[in-house]
Amino acid sequence: MHISRYRARWLAACAAVIAFAAVAFAAGAVKAVSSSAASTGCSVTYSVGSQWQSGFSANVTITNLGSPLSSWTLTWDFTAGQQITQGWSATYSQAGTLVTAASASWNGSLATGASTSIGFNGSWNNASNPAPTDFAVNGVSCDGGTSPTPTPTPTPTPTPTGSLPGSFSWSSSGVLISPHSDSHNIIAVKDPSVVNFNGQWYVAASTVNSSGNYGMEFLNFSSWSQASSATPVYADQTAIGAGYKTAPQLFYFAPQKLWYLVYQTGSNASYSTNPDITNPAGWSATKNFYASEPSIIQQNIGSGFWVDMWVICDSANCYLFSMDDNGHLYRSQTSVANFPDGMSQPVIAAQNSTPANFFEADNVYKVAGANEYLLIVEAIGSDGRRYFTSYTSSAINGTWAPLASTQSNPFARSTNVTFSGTPWTQDFSSGEMIRTGDDQTLTISPCKIQYLYQGKDPSASGSYNSLPWRLALLTQTNSTC
Repeated sequence: MHISRYRARWLAACAAVIAFAAVAFAAGAVKAVSSSAASTGCSVTYSVGSQWQSGFSANVTITNLGSPLSSWTLTWDFTAGQQITQGWSATYSQAGTLVTAASASWNGSLATGASTSIGFNGSWNNASNPAPTDFAVNGVSCDGGTSPTPTPTPTPTPTPTGSLPGSFSWSSSGVLISPHSDSHNIIAVKDPSVVNFNGQWYVAASTVNSSGNYGMEFLNFSSWSQASSATPVYADQTAIGAGYKTAPQLFYFAPQKLWYLVYQTGSNASYSTNPDITNPAGWSATKNFYASEPSIIQQNIGSGFWVDMWVICDSANCYLFSMDDNGHLYRSQTSVANFPDGMSQPVIAAQNSTPANFFEADNVYKVAGANEYLLIVEAIGSDGRRYFTSYTSSAINGTWAPLASTQSNPFARSTNVTFSGTPWTQDFSSGEMIRTGDDQTLTISPCKIQYLYQGKDPSASGSYNSLPWRLALLTQTNSTC
């Protein structure tokens, strides 16, 4: 998130006016099946909530009708070539037609009569998308009974079998989220963070109004086809309040059963909490991670600004990353037990002597199924356009090695992104990966990666605060799995 209300820099080159491309989503009919399943007895309801060209979203509800379960693994077969592309509330894997969904740590226990819901996005052949009927739980086929529980064979938690490639290719949607027309007079929506919780998408994003002032908004919707019509709740309608608070990151901190919103406030890294993400007005007042701006930031920031705070945790520690528009990535840490208190003074985690090559908008993720972390950083190309670079490390506090990190081999740039029709943007700027879950580990699958980003009309010019940023979704087209 580039704080250029204080300055104008790195203006994009003007180009011919390019028409915005629209995303066509065809709504699918709801399909539901009900069958009995599990070692002791259960029912499974499967429904397709929305369906569009080549894609669909489905929800699955499991109800335990027998003895209490401490964990579960649900399996089924797709019969028409459907493929899971991204899921939530369970760990998914697919081998051919067979899909396996293993319980998460927080929803594995099911008392008699208790239910839990999971969901996923998938691809289909645009001709037939039949609902599966052969559900099984813990290896026992659905039979409608509540017979004595056999001793289950332990099922290992499935993990993705793919890996991150050395180069990437993508397709982009058209504009999904634009400013809402209301009294806030928003002209740009940017810097999105996104999670999926109980089958609903939740997006926190920066806003810029017609006076060039920054804030935040919160949206939720059940499918991306509904994103454009979602009504925002603004930060100034919550305890966060008005004023410069922007570039949000959204995650669930499981040890405290609290949702966190991490954001920048100009001279500090800040956060708010919410016990219920379904209540967008429930965010708490702003609190700071540091007593004041750390001295190492002041010593290295040059003419830049302290921006883009980002938190990720492993089993022992939580780490706070940030950047300075001057080629430096900073890292602080505290223990999981103490979070959010006790954040250490930052150290420089990575740097580049050319600030444009290592500018801002940092994301750090755990790659599922691998001893690997992925760092994404926004850069500014020689053409003035924004693009993403990437790096990997075996530890959050380790050394970052280049992955796809140059203009000729970028993570995402106009040269490796395709559109349906005329490209609506040539900039690929600050955003957020679609994760496999919503917690503080920020885990992503290496398979068919998706990234919600900000772009703008290539012909737009003027001060940074007047640029018409909009949100769209990248989907990886060269997945290794």
